[in-house]
Order: sequence, then C-alpha cells, then structure tokens
Amino acid sequence: MGVRLLLAAVLAFAAPLASAASAPAWYETITVNGLVSSSYSYNFNKPPSRLNGFRVFDFDDNSFKVDVAELVLQKPTPRAGDAGFRVDVAAGGSIPRVSAAAGLFRDSGGIAQDIDLQQAYVGYLANAGRGLRLDLGKFVTHFGYEVIDGYDGWNDNVTRSFLFGYAIPFTHTGIRAAYPFSDHVSSTVMVVNGWDDATDNNRQKSVGAQLSLTPRPEWTLIFTGMYGAERPDNSGDPRAVLDLVAMWKPTGRVALGLNLDHGSEENAVVPGESARWDGVAAYVRIGITERFSLVGRAEQFGDWDGARTGSSQRLSEITLTPEFRPARGLVVRGDLRFDHSDQAVYEAPGGPKQDQTTAIANVLFSF
Repeated sequence: MGVRLLLAAVLAFAAPLASAASAPAWYETITVNGLVSSSYSYNFNKPPSRLNGFRVFDFDDNSFKVDVAELVLQKPTPRAGDAGFRVDVAAGGSIPRVSAAAGLFRDSGGIAQDIDLQQAYVGYLANAGRGLRLDLGKFVTHFGYEVIDGYDGWNDNVTRSFLFGYAIPFTHTGIRAAYPFSDHVSSTVMVVNGWDDATDNNRQKSVGAQLSLTPRPEWTLIFTGMYGAERPDNSGDPRAVLDLVAMWKPTGRVALGLNLDHGSEENAVVPGESARWDGVAAYVRIGITERFSLVGRAEQFGDWDGARTGSSQRLSEITLTPEFRPARGLVVRGDLRFDHSDQAVYEAPGGPKQDQTTAIANVLFSF
C-alpha cells in the first residue's frame, strides 16, 4: 500500500513536469513569412513628369522598381483561449509610399517613406460559441476585391483598380471582432480611427461591419460598410462607403469576380454639397495549364464631384494579364492596361489626353 502511494505521488509530481517539457518553446510558436515584388513599367504616352496618371502603386514610368519587400512575424491563435500577434513590416519604393497611415510612417505634410508598419496587432480567440476573435492594433482594410500584396495573398493583376485606389481605405487602426455563426455565415465589426489614420485626426471614431456569406462552396458574397467623419479637425461631416464583393468559381480553373462600391461624404465639395463616388469592376481568371493563366479586369469609376481624384470625371480601364508560375512561390506576370477618362487628364508631351496605355512586367516570390 505504501509503495502504491509513493508511486502515485511521484507520478503526480512528474506529470506537470512532463507536460511543461513537451510544450513548445515560445520561439517555436512564431512563424516567419515574406514576399518580394519587383517590376518595370512603361507608359506609351511618355509623360514629361514620368508619372503614370491615377495609378496606385505603379506610379513611376520607365523605371525598374522594388515595389515591396515584406517580412511577417506572427503567432497564430488556432484554438480557443490562444493569444497571439501579427507584425508586417514592408519596405520598397511603391507600396509603402502609398499605403502608409497618417501619424505612423506618414508625416503631417502627407509625405510617406519607403518603409511602413503595414500591420501590427495583438489577437485573442475567446472561448465563446464557435470562437470570437478579437484584434487590437493596425490591420489592412476588409474592403474590396483587391488587396495590398502580401505572402498570404496578392492580386491576379499587377496594377490596381481605380476602386482599390480611390473608393476605399487601405488600413485601419482600432479594434475588431470576428465571429463565424456557421460554416456559411460570418461577420466582423470594428471601431477604428478611420481611413488610413494610425493617429485619429478628429474626435469621432469610425464604425465598420462586414457580413460574409458562402451559400455554396463555389459562391462567396461579402458585404462591407463603414461610417464616420474622416477629414482632419472635422467631426461633423461623416463619410460613408458600401462595398459588395461577389466571387464565383464554377470550375477548378475558372474564377469570376465582381466588386461594387458606393461612397459619399457630407460637405466635401462646398458647404451644403456632399461628394459622391461609385464604381464597378469585373474580374476573370482562366487557368490554361497548371502553371499558366490568363487574367482580365474591366471597370468604371465615377468621381462625380472630384473629391477622390481631384477632378470630376468618369474613369474606365481594361487590363489583360498573362501569368506564369515556373516554380513554387515564384510568379512572373505582366499587365497591358488601357485607361480612359471623359476628361483630358492624362499627361502627354503634346498636352493632356483622355487615354493612357501602359505595360508593366512583375516578378514576385513568397514564402
């Protein structure tokens, strides 16, 4: 009897030691990922300023560029009760200059540098129902069909749509909560500083929400909206934007997408006159072989009061993109893009034109 009690005591003492020994060290729970993207762009208009008009990241003409080199450190939270974090550091001559948030790597004069803390948040998966995910910090926006390139996702086209650049924000800083109601329905709500503000520029917070529906495996519908004052030192004139993304994959090699946006902002033109913008973009991707695909995009964007682009105009574009994946993680692709405006807004040696044609080659690697 005494031997049994002694053995039981030894086992009880050794159990937590064995459990602690089997638990992974903290550094073994952190993953490291990254992406490097470089490109060359050419504008057939040959603009004297060597700048492409109304482009997002591919704004330099006739230049080789390191668009972005991104490094991501994160501790995932796959189980209820887990806490973790994610930090994305991006450097380069294209993406950080545009997507950097005011108050962090963008100064009071609006000038951004070639480095950005693109995301930095702490996460916790609460043991509530199917799992309530909470994040606090800076994160990329939920709006739109297109994304800021990262190791865990990039666009099929090299260039970005007008909707991506002018209709919606890039990032938010604040708190968000996400909950999956079922395998087919999930939602996210957030309270943030606003559009692209690491430090709030007024006294009102912006509120956003998203509803994601997957009625069938090949269908996805995502509704996203946000409301709040966004102009500096102005807490009384709200900006509102609604975004719809629809995706359909009828076969393993064909994917179709649709993006609709509508936005407005009170007193953004003159006192008593609100600004309005809206647009639509359609996407198609066809996998010809396992390694080669053809991608197309067509869109229209109306900046009816000039609040988003600086000119009252209707923009449209068609982009064709062949893509080749010669090795794992390596993507080689190029865009041939045709832009049009109902106003003469595109720079050319002989004077402004309504049209702009560009070609861009891009290579990226992710791990």
